[in-house]
Amino acid sequence: MKENVVSATVFTLLLFLNTCLLNGQLPPGKPEIFKCRSPNKETFTCWWRPGTDGGLPTNYSLTYHREGETLMHECPDYITGGPNSCHFGKQYTSMWRTYIMMVNATNQMGSSFSDELYVDVTYIVQPDPPLELTVEVKQPEDRKPYLWMKWSPPTLIDLKTGWFTLLYEIRLKPEKAAEWETHFAGQQTEFKILSLHPGQKYLVQVRCKPDHGYWSAWSPATFIQIPSDFIMNDTTVWISVAVLSAVICLIIVWAVALKGYSMVTCIFPPVPGPKIKGFDAHLLEKGKSEELLSALGCQDFPPTSDYEDLLVEYLEVDDSEDQHLMSVHSKEHPSQEREQRPAREAQGS
Repeated sequence: MKENVVSATVFTLLLFLNTCLLNGQLPPGKPEIFKCRSPNKETFTCWWRPGTDGGLPTNYSLTYHREGETLMHECPDYITGGPNSCHFGKQYTSMWRTYIMMVNATNQMGSSFSDELYVDVTYIVQPDPPLELTVEVKQPEDRKPYLWMKWSPPTLIDLKTGWFTLLYEIRLKPEKAAEWETHFAGQQTEFKILSLHPGQKYLVQVRCKPDHGYWSAWSPATFIQIPSDFIMNDTTVWISVAVLSAVICLIIVWAVALKGYSMVTCIFPPVPGPKIKGFDAHLLEKGKSEELLSALGCQDFPPTSDYEDLLVEYLEVDDSEDQHLMSVHSKEHPSQEREQRPAREAQGS
């Protein structure tokens, strides 16, 4: 009897499943948590994409636990962040703690779970856009004109405590242009731009990011009309500089022409040769060694003729080998030999 009851129950379930499949009813598809964002490190929100609903009403729930804990918790707020979201208020937000979360989708045909997502609030900060963007054209009398802009940080961020550091970026373009011109402003909330096209209408936007996190969305565009004479003062200065430079060049050319110098000689003067103080260069041309040595200050240096006489006397008193050397010397210098021969005969007598 019991076996018949079990068989009937199984048959009924199979029949029900078959009927559901024929009607296109399936378990829900796998959901996906695609984004978590904190505007100020004090609260955060996560969003998910639902899978297919299987043709049946499907319920979604988010469960989480903190790293190092085993107790599971359910999302505290499904309303604040909008559809398919979970919002964590201040009492549920902890810094420097990792959240491990998943989404469960359930209908009459079954359930499916998303992959686990690990979230650290410190690294999911994305602030709101800056507020109160003001843009003006400044035209001071003593300086060139410029575009001045100022803004305020998002209201949800407290910068006075040092808990947050925001960096800003500006972009602008002519109304009909396709590409933006971007400028990094750092931590300042004011900025100046000098080079703009006069007569153009510009769009200006600003955004911000924390030291750890993501850039905010761009602020709403602010429009500003640039006057047609925006760079007239700057042009006048450059014209004045060009005229003054031309006048100076003409004066230099006129002065050079009056003195009779060529332009090349004026620009590239000749390099003087080396000179010895107190030395007459004509002595080198005459070839007189005594005068040359005397001019150089070598008074004690023996004259050249005495040195030759000493050499000859040394050769005369040496042995036969030296006599042979003397004869060789005589052959090489016959004129000197004829001059020295009477002197040697006189000595011999």
